Amino acid sequence: MTFSTKGRYALRMMLEFALHPNECTKINQVAERQEISDKYLEQIVTILSRAGYVKSRRGAKGGYFLTKDPSEYTVGMILRLAEGSLVPVACMEDEVNHCHRADICASLMVWKKLDEAISGVIDNITLADLVEEQKRLDEEYCHYEI
Repeated sequence: MTFSTKGRYALRMMLEFALHPNECTKINQVAERQEISDKYLEQIVTILSRAGYVKSRRGAKGGYFLTKDPSEYTVGMILRLAEGSLVPVACMEDEVNHCHRADICASLMVWKKLDEAISGVIDNITLADLVEEQKRLDEEYCHYEI
């Protein structure tokens, strides 16, 4: 499974907002820190805003901010919003598998286990977890710079 840049950048953008909880973050700030096109981020922030994950504030000190605490967002929520369904095969898209071979398809077990494994990871890591990891990495990186 490969995630698109939209999903990866949405996650990085949300992390940027979470790392700066007491301020509004401008798109160009995210673009500069994450080395991503600000035009592409504008498209992604629209998706995040429509879903109610972020809000904007106008003005000189304006920008975007999270609508909830980082612990309330999972990686899975963000990736599914940006990517759509994350199931590994099309026959698993709907709640009920409509494939005429579903009852006799041994390989379906593989796809179900893969889906459970992926969901088990991304649905149990929060934005707050990523904030802590980023802070740890930043601290570790600073020690190497000295």
